[in-house]
Amino acid sequence: MGMGGRPQTAGTAGCSHPCRPHHCLCTRPPVLLRSGVTLIRSDLERRRLRGVRGPGASRGGGGPGADSPPRRYQGAGSPGSPGPVRPPAVKHPRSGAAPESGSCQRGERRAMASLLCNARIQLTDTLEQMQQGTLMRKVKSKSWKKQRFFKLQDDCMTIWYQSKRTGKTESAFSISDVETVREGHQSEVLQSLAEEFPPERCFTIVFYGRRGNLDLIAGSAEEAQCWVQGLRQLIEKADKNKDGRMNFKEVQRLLKMMNVDMNEDHALRLFQDADKSESGTLEGEEFVLFYKALTQREEVLSLFQEFSEDGKKLTLLELVDFLRQEQLEDEGTEEMAMELIDKYEPSETARARHVLSADGFLMYLCSPEGSIFNPQHRALWQDMNQPLCHYFISSSHNTYLIEDQLRGQSSIEGYIRALKRGCRCLEVDCWDGPNGEPMVYHGHTFTSKIPFREVVSTLGKYAFKASDYPVILSLENHCSMEQQEVLAQQLKDILGEQLLTTTIDGHVPSHLPSPEELKHKILLKGKKIGRLEDTLDGPGDEVPDVSDDDNGAEAEEERRRAKKDKETLAQALSDCVIYCKNVSFRGFQEARSHSRPSEISSLSEAKARKLIRDAGNEFVRHNAWQLTRIYPSGMRTDSSNYSPQEMWNAGCQIVALNFQTAGTEMDLCDGLFSQNGCCGYVLKPPFMRDEETLFNPSDPSSREGPGPITLTIQVISGQQLPKVANSKDGAIIDPLVRVEIHGVPADQAHQETKYIENNGFNPRWDETLQFQLHVPELALVRFVVEDYDKTSRNDFVGQFTLAFANIKPGYRHIHLLSKDGTSIPPSSLFVHIRITEPPDPEQD
Repeated sequence: MGMGGRPQTAGTAGCSHPCRPHHCLCTRPPVLLRSGVTLIRSDLERRRLRGVRGPGASRGGGGPGADSPPRRYQGAGSPGSPGPVRPPAVKHPRSGAAPESGSCQRGERRAMASLLCNARIQLTDTLEQMQQGTLMRKVKSKSWKKQRFFKLQDDCMTIWYQSKRTGKTESAFSISDVETVREGHQSEVLQSLAEEFPPERCFTIVFYGRRGNLDLIAGSAEEAQCWVQGLRQLIEKADKNKDGRMNFKEVQRLLKMMNVDMNEDHALRLFQDADKSESGTLEGEEFVLFYKALTQREEVLSLFQEFSEDGKKLTLLELVDFLRQEQLEDEGTEEMAMELIDKYEPSETARARHVLSADGFLMYLCSPEGSIFNPQHRALWQDMNQPLCHYFISSSHNTYLIEDQLRGQSSIEGYIRALKRGCRCLEVDCWDGPNGEPMVYHGHTFTSKIPFREVVSTLGKYAFKASDYPVILSLENHCSMEQQEVLAQQLKDILGEQLLTTTIDGHVPSHLPSPEELKHKILLKGKKIGRLEDTLDGPGDEVPDVSDDDNGAEAEEERRRAKKDKETLAQALSDCVIYCKNVSFRGFQEARSHSRPSEISSLSEAKARKLIRDAGNEFVRHNAWQLTRIYPSGMRTDSSNYSPQEMWNAGCQIVALNFQTAGTEMDLCDGLFSQNGCCGYVLKPPFMRDEETLFNPSDPSSREGPGPITLTIQVISGQQLPKVANSKDGAIIDPLVRVEIHGVPADQAHQETKYIENNGFNPRWDETLQFQLHVPELALVRFVVEDYDKTSRNDFVGQFTLAFANIKPGYRHIHLLSKDGTSIPPSSLFVHIRITEPPDPEQD
């Protein structure tokens, strides 16, 4: 995607996408390692708690006790067999017999042991008070205020809360799910209760992903501060992962949460083998030994030995051979090999000798450099000096809604979440409100309302936290003339210089400005009285002419429309619209003859599909010089989404989706915009930026260039796949992998592996899937893991989506994401990618 881009030195503010950085617990070097017992507890606890509604699911927060019946261990060794746990020795597709596992380097053991033992969470008075529990009000609206008993569990990583009236535990969440804690009236709900409850008693817990915030009111300012400070302390501790030891009960719980079904006697034998100090707990080096035994990767060791002459290390030259032959790294491989050894080799001795051990090799493969996603494309890498219409733009529909379209809650949180995901086009529906204050809500429905002033304030605060590039505010104006004046005044007063109120050079543009030229600017999209030149002092540059035949009729029609607009549109609000004037779409010919680059049409998904079907090439050409916005059908009252891919195939830039609804459609959106610094802009391929292009998405042969590319994916193995939400206690998944291609119709395809029975810990597939891509520049590849069910629909386990242009060939890890797009470490897939270009016709 976005071929033809060139590297940029100008950066964005950085990606604030909810997908947190991936990590593999068993493979991180000491200086980067965030493992230790607490990380495993917190990450796996978060996965276990996803969908859990009560304490019965955890049996008091621990795994099966000493009286639990023996369990069958599947996928990591034979039942009851002594010795370390490892998957069955399997021949690697490119090698002979599987090698023996390598030993952990002494330097790594010392570093990890030191890290794991250095610090533990200290129970302060604040945390002890939280463990005793506090009665607070959970609030959802001015009328819904229920008392709940909140309590920090003994693991210092889980919060349960119960109904005061019934004593029933309603829900739970993990500290690792919490993004931040806001003090005072920092939500619409708490602001609405400002007169009833002082700010020092109020606070809001903000979660990662799409989970709704939790608004709480404590009985006193002291209790509120206790929880605010305590939560912040725990969040900080969770980030630093400071804990040091595990007893056998915690080991059992760990195995269960890691999707390992193990015989209790076998688990105890493993525990005792690792417990060299015979203390009854695993500490430091002991924990490292135990965990490495669990996570031994035979398929990686086999690959390592294939390139290692002595089977124990990779010399610098051997690593260079691997990088060139398998990873297809063709530039600066010697320097890259040195950097990888310095960065991922845990042994100081090996680093000094410039060699890579088996442990360092695995660390590299699980690192960003070993990811399927090209790390160079994570940063800003495309040309940002092209006209706005040459980019796909991350866009939200009815951004203020965080639920359905009929009765859902309107909230500024919708704007905050969208902007933090890198969204660059937001929608706001404005209606007359009480006391002369315009309100935002979905008209003629039962959705709640929020003041327009709050939306604009939120926009001003968060617009450029995730990206420096322009934000387009799509205004649906249903206000009276009086309140339209208020809209304009609030936009100007609150946004100040952020609001674009004139062209960048004071002249009428012959083409749209670039994202680079519009950095840190907010553009209003809406109706406008007359044409842009009417509001500018200077003459226009190369203004498109109206043909002689149409001069009279067109001029009259223009005057008629302007007069009508003046009767319904406030001049002050009209003057705020510069580059995104709403116009009705009346066909491609009329747009080319009479429209301007600074005008934009909005089309329903059905109308867009018809245009793609009937006039695909004309649609692509139109989108090469003017913006088009697509919005969901009004029948999607459940806030479901249409496929954005078919709209991108025609070059439509502003493809608005319901960001609050997880699913394949938002996976595609996240996948496309996860590149280029998550800045919300992705450059279209060259053949979609040419106004005379012959490309038609329905006819792949219309794309100039060589024939189709072959994408070959060998799905080798999976690592620590999460359990399905709300699954039965002790259930183990039967995972399969499906690979989907989303692109032009000729490229749409999917294939899947067989399922592996009862093994979510270390399943092996070793299956090869192959696809033909006629227009790879537009293709997105989605990897989906499901839990096979022969009697009903398969359950979702995890996914990862990326543009084909961002794929790195060779042996790669795919770090899976949850349904709402957040990371679920250390869950991953291990694959081999081969991309075969068609032969050059000239060489033939």
